[in-house]
Amino acid sequence: MKCQILHESAGRMRVHIVRTRMTLAQADQLEYYLAAQPAVTGVKVFDRTGDAVIRYQGARSSVIAALAHFAYDRPDVTALVPEQTGRALNREYEDRLAGAVMRRYLRKLLLPFPLRQIGTVLRAIRYIAEGVKCLLRGRIEVPVLDATAIAVSVLRGDFETASSVMFLLHIGEILEEWTHKKSVDDLARTMSLGVEKVWRLTDGQEILVPLSDVETGDSIIVRTGSMIGLDGVVISGEAMVNQSSMTGESVPVRKTVGGYVYAGTVVEDGSCVIRIEKTAGTGRYDRIVQMIEESEKLKSAAEDRASHLADRLVPWSLGATLAMWLITRNPTKALAILMVDFSCALKLAMPVSVLSAMREASGAGISVKGGRFLEAVAEADTIVFDKTGTLTYAAPQVDQVIPFGGNDETEMLRLAACLEEHYPHSIANAVVEAAAKRGLLHEEKHSEVQYVVAHGISSSIGGEKVVIGSYHFIFEDEACVIPAGEQAQFEALPRDRSLLYMAIGGQLAAVICISDPLRSEAAEVIAQLHASGFERIVLMTGDSKRIAKRIAAEVGVDELYYEVLPEDKASFIRREHEAGRKVIMIGDGVNDSPALSEADAGIAISTGAAIAREIADITVSAEDLSAIVTLKQLSDALMARIHRNYRTIIGFNFGLIVLGAAGILQPAATAFLHNASTLAISIHGMTNLLPEKACAK
Repeated sequence: MKCQILHESAGRMRVHIVRTRMTLAQADQLEYYLAAQPAVTGVKVFDRTGDAVIRYQGARSSVIAALAHFAYDRPDVTALVPEQTGRALNREYEDRLAGAVMRRYLRKLLLPFPLRQIGTVLRAIRYIAEGVKCLLRGRIEVPVLDATAIAVSVLRGDFETASSVMFLLHIGEILEEWTHKKSVDDLARTMSLGVEKVWRLTDGQEILVPLSDVETGDSIIVRTGSMIGLDGVVISGEAMVNQSSMTGESVPVRKTVGGYVYAGTVVEDGSCVIRIEKTAGTGRYDRIVQMIEESEKLKSAAEDRASHLADRLVPWSLGATLAMWLITRNPTKALAILMVDFSCALKLAMPVSVLSAMREASGAGISVKGGRFLEAVAEADTIVFDKTGTLTYAAPQVDQVIPFGGNDETEMLRLAACLEEHYPHSIANAVVEAAAKRGLLHEEKHSEVQYVVAHGISSSIGGEKVVIGSYHFIFEDEACVIPAGEQAQFEALPRDRSLLYMAIGGQLAAVICISDPLRSEAAEVIAQLHASGFERIVLMTGDSKRIAKRIAAEVGVDELYYEVLPEDKASFIRREHEAGRKVIMIGDGVNDSPALSEADAGIAISTGAAIAREIADITVSAEDLSAIVTLKQLSDALMARIHRNYRTIIGFNFGLIVLGAAGILQPAATAFLHNASTLAISIHGMTNLLPEKACAK
């Protein structure tokens, strides 16, 4: 690619791309290509001028080489560009804003005064009609204020004021819409479905393949706890599907043959075979935007209070305007008050601050489904942790496979991996990974696999029932027995490991010993959470008393509950609610789903079961548990910003009313300052709440 260096300093250069015109798509290709270069620390491409500003570290020659090798529309370049980049959105609103300003001044320059008067009256009709519609619905809100101000100005013959007010309102509408859509767009582009592989049916065999390899018309199978990776139609089986993130439905929906299912939804119970209708990427961005817009309905109590207050203040503004006119008989002073309303700032700045906080959280590896949950984190006094995959690493390891009943160790691991790979969880992943490291191929020779929540997996092979899971599931629920003469070996099983039991035909066949090391940052994170304001930190696990006590002592939790079932965790949270406490639950498995749903804010670990991520209100990256501390800091900072904005908006706009009533500010000036303050507060609301290093991944 030909380019010219326009300016250069240490670690920074501005280059001009030598071509007639640069399209938006080409600008995105160049920007994402340069951003992917190891030496580049920041880049901004300006499509209007064809320039690129590049910041880099290290050798200048590496940047020059990257520019020299760049070419548009190369597959490896276009693959770097996401479905939506935000450039087109910004261009749309930049053009709309410039067009509005240009039209206003062209009218002033080219049209005679009588024609401008007619144009003002015609434009006023829309605002007056909106105000009348609002009154007919029995509501006195902002459109009534706008309509009154414009109508009074027109009736007084003050067409210049009416025109200025409508111009400012139009500019304000564009800026408010742009601000809101940009916030949603920024957040949507940080989110993804998180589905990388699916089970594809090929010649009657289930094969785990990358999502990108699936084509329209292929069939995939999805079971309990797994996320549906692609849109399609159910062709066999039956399942209860949680699709609240896409449709807003609060309860699982029964899907049978012929039912349509959506990518990003989760099978809560059952299994089904799906014929793919849409491949990866199709409509994903639009669906995520829909989910975010749906999540905006989950407003925090602070947002709701601000919104309701804004509506309640409108009649007072009208009353103050009328009172001013009755007292002074000065329409200019009355209009100056009418030009100020609290609603715009209160209703725009609060949601924008929340959307910005959600975007900032995404940058820290935290996905939040609504402002209500950030407020819940800020106000919670109790936090409940699951153990496996949460306080311990999400990637436990198989240390040893101990066969019983004369079975072969390798064959037992092969069979265990064959069963466990259908229901991904940290323990299941460890078994599958151990088999892969030994090069064990495990063909699908068993019958349909059934998952029993919080207990284990059941299937059959060669006519014999095979079960794998917890001690409770194998020996109490399934009444399996230890082979004769092997009781001593069973009692000698290691006590410092998590044990996974497998039985065939009602007899213990193998025990898989799994090490589940504590996260290195766990103790420090618990200490930081204590310092941040949590009064009680609780550990609840289905693991044994011995292992649970060791973990609890090492991390420093306040309370410990061991050998608990899913319903026990949910019951604990209900009791806390009855005692007047707000509770956060953190987990990663299917068995954590009831408690995640019951909590004021359920937090799932990103590598956990899909159903846990779907039901949870917040998902955090599994890379570092300190993301939970960041979440707490972000939530506290958001609520502080909301309360600060609330005070600023009320105080500033009240000041404008006083100045307008005193005759110091004219109506156009109060309208300008009101809109300018609304925009300034909204733009400030889009800035990061925490220092950059605090939100780094």
